[in-house]
Amino acid sequence: MNKSELIEAIAQKAEVTKQDAEKCMAAFSSVVTDTLSSGNKVQWAGFGTFELRFRDARKGVNPATGEKIDIAASNSPAFKAGKAFKDSFK
Repeated sequence: MNKSELIEAIAQKAEVTKQDAEKCMAAFSSVVTDTLSSGNKVQWAGFGTFELRFRDARKGVNPATGEKIDIAASNSPAFKAGKAFKDSFK
């Protein structure tokens, strides 16, 4: 499912226009991004948690040349599914 198909499905489920569904998707994305950027996490009971995970600096290898490289420390966004969400696939 791509973004436009997701927006259409949300519009149908919520019985709103596609434009309203797209605004809601954009707002959700913006709120999650802003919250993670400020160092906090977003917890949605029954669905899951969006959070930043710190990755330490490490050594790597360029697969094209075999040259060893240093990979800087970074933060990566992550999603951990909640129990109810995971259980819906059993």
